[in-house]
Amino acid sequence: MESIWLEYAWALLILIGLEGLLSADNALVLAVIAKHLPEDQKKKAINYGIIMAFVFRFAALFAISFIANVWQIQAIGAAYLLYLGLKHIIKARFGKENKNIREDIKKDAAGKGFWPTVSKIAIADLAFAIDSILAAVALALGLPDSPLPEFGGMDGGQFLVVVLGGIAGLILIKFAATWFVKLLAQRPALETTAYAIVAWVGVKLAVITLAHEDIGVLDHHFPHSTVWTIIFYGVLVAIALLGWFAPGKSKQSQTDQL
Repeated sequence: MESIWLEYAWALLILIGLEGLLSADNALVLAVIAKHLPEDQKKKAINYGIIMAFVFRFAALFAISFIANVWQIQAIGAAYLLYLGLKHIIKARFGKENKNIREDIKKDAAGKGFWPTVSKIAIADLAFAIDSILAAVALALGLPDSPLPEFGGMDGGQFLVVVLGGIAGLILIKFAATWFVKLLAQRPALETTAYAIVAWVGVKLAVITLAHEDIGVLDHHFPHSTVWTIIFYGVLVAIALLGWFAPGKSKQSQTDQL
């Protein structure tokens, strides 16, 4: 029983770290989108953005049971997470610098009024909320069943991990996003690392989908097996370590990126 709770605690810590990096990126994108506005309107737009981020993330929590129980939604979620993560990695490795991507966002928003900018922020918030809930559900569904009763169509322990991860994301986007933004400036490779983890979590959700009793490509118990657990967390830790120890960019590049 203790090993189960240790696995839950480990998954929750990973989710909180991932939520922190996604929240930092969310906050950074909000700042870039609102950058062209006058100072008073900029602060107001960013505050609206934070409020909408809260609303969308809470709304996403109510979609947990639907995502968790329908294999077609799981398959779409897995494909989306893989697309999101790999798209970012490919652009970071072979495409333009991330700062150019953010410049494109800024140029697209420039010249537009307050409310069009707020609507653009809302779209960004919605995308990040979807990323957040899918990553949380994918991590939680791979955990073994807990002794807690079912809630929201999920095992009680798994549901608790998703909810706590969602709450952590809300707290981080409000209070810790600035710290994570500074961390990304010091270690810019962590942004790509976060999306690499998102893609790997997408693989995990794909494994869960393929092991669904209605699909049967993989053994139904494989996502909860010791072998897959070791593989998943081993690769995840390797990705995190590579991102953390990757060489940083010059101060000028960091300034340009922000």
